[in-house]
Amino acid sequence: MDAQGRGQAGDIDPADQWVLNPHTGEYELRLTPSAPQSGIPGPRRAAPSPNRTRVPAGRTASPVEPGRTVPPPRRRGAPPEEPLPGRRGRRPVKKKSTAKKALLWTGGTMAFVLVAAAGGGYLYIRHLNGNITSVSDDGASTGGFQTDKAINILLIGTDKRTGAGNGSYGDKDSVGHADTTILLHVSKDRTNATALSIPRDLIVDVPDCETTQSDGTTKVIPGTDDVRFNTSLGQDDRTASCTVRTVTELTGIQADNFMVADFNAVKTLTTAVGGVEVCLAKDIDDEDSKLKLSKGTHTISGEQALAFVRTRHSVGFGGDLSRIGLQQQFLSALMRKLKSNDTLTNPTKMIKLAEAGTKALTVDSNLDSIGKLKDLGLELGKLNVKNLTFTTVPVVDNPTEKVKATVVLNNATAPTVFDMIKNDVSFTEVKKKASASKSAEAAEEAARLKGTKSAASEVRVRILNGGAVAGSAQAELEYLQNEEGVLKSENAGNAEAALSKTTLEYAPDQADQARRLADILGLSGAQLKPGKSVTNSQGLPTMTLTLGKDFKGAGVSFTTATKAPEGVQQSTADKVECAK
Repeated sequence: MDAQGRGQAGDIDPADQWVLNPHTGEYELRLTPSAPQSGIPGPRRAAPSPNRTRVPAGRTASPVEPGRTVPPPRRRGAPPEEPLPGRRGRRPVKKKSTAKKALLWTGGTMAFVLVAAAGGGYLYIRHLNGNITSVSDDGASTGGFQTDKAINILLIGTDKRTGAGNGSYGDKDSVGHADTTILLHVSKDRTNATALSIPRDLIVDVPDCETTQSDGTTKVIPGTDDVRFNTSLGQDDRTASCTVRTVTELTGIQADNFMVADFNAVKTLTTAVGGVEVCLAKDIDDEDSKLKLSKGTHTISGEQALAFVRTRHSVGFGGDLSRIGLQQQFLSALMRKLKSNDTLTNPTKMIKLAEAGTKALTVDSNLDSIGKLKDLGLELGKLNVKNLTFTTVPVVDNPTEKVKATVVLNNATAPTVFDMIKNDVSFTEVKKKASASKSAEAAEEAARLKGTKSAASEVRVRILNGGAVAGSAQAELEYLQNEEGVLKSENAGNAEAALSKTTLEYAPDQADQARRLADILGLSGAQLKPGKSVTNSQGLPTMTLTLGKDFKGAGVSFTTATKAPEGVQQSTADKVECAK
């Protein structure tokens, strides 16, 4: 904390201001008596003098020497708290969960930082706010995450050189391309998350992008087709909002917020946390990245950590995809370190991480305060690392190249991966307790799909557009008639109201027809709505298929995959893996 934030000389370690509150069993950040105090609930007493710990009445505390951090509480031998007259002794105070004191995550491969502000006074919060750099999202995001919905954060690591000692990394003339990009999806119920790496050499279409330039002017940058993904940032003055738009174009997923970091972030954050433990299955001596490590486990930080995430020629096949695997291993290790008690219960580390994290990141304009970062951190802090899956956009070598330098989407598996994220499907098995009513409802829905199915030629259905793009009802009609033999079908125009999900309503005597159409279209039991039939243009009873906003195109199944396609690379953050 600087002099302005403390109200004192700036050469005193902020961690020296953390003292133990015996009434809560927690460390608290105490500023000078004239400064606003922490909002932690507790007895209202006179402000303590600097560098002294509060103690119960009748006991004295030794002053803390300047320059020393406050040691952890000594529980053994400590006298029990005196009970109030007429009451039995109180039970020991339970230690509050430390996980919720942390603000998690960063940007790009530099990503997932712990920003700690819990217990801090107003002046320190103001000081941290002053560290944060924000840029406009230019309308590319949803406008910011919400606590009652799934969260999508785009984490962007650039190859731009800033700070001392970065001259040997990356392209010295780079304007800061999207060197490493991760789309972090956190489920609505916070039980699981998916971190999707997007290869920098993936060929994509970059859409037109309205940007706010550094001088405050607005500029529309024309899109470019069939270019490397990393050019979505930096190239032609593109800002991070252009990368957000490119990811939306690629995956169909719109980010709520974004964070950007450069080379310096890895160095400062790993140093602040006290190093990260990584594992190698073989010796590495990479002249390009300057990484030299022997086989086995190592604790790395600073320059060595940056060299580790930059290494690619000495691992796997020596390309960017191999480097992505190394980066995912590093981020898993960093996550484990950030969630460990060694970090969360150490006030000195928390202060250093708060400083490093707020200085290392550039965030979008909807995430531009420590309060907003805190709220995001509390949501992310609910995750268990065993349900955080790292995976990569499925790709294949670019077939147009003789010398393989770029990759293109694997159209056989990539759409399924994107759909799983869009539909909030976990890549790991998450056990959830369902209420009796929910279980009964699920059983009833499943029963609708069981039973005999009529022939496609006997299915009579009219199709309404209830929220899909214009022309969808006609497109689906042509698919059913020409591809599936559902000839007794017709386009009935637009529905009276828009629906988020497609439904099929039918009378009881049409259940066998409904099951056949559900089988053809991949409708779930929840989308089948027992009800009544209506008459079609010939005056005959017919079912009603209403296409909702979830309609993806004629012939595209409505069924959401429940697991990743075979062959899709994935790993979870709780497992230690050794780079090969």
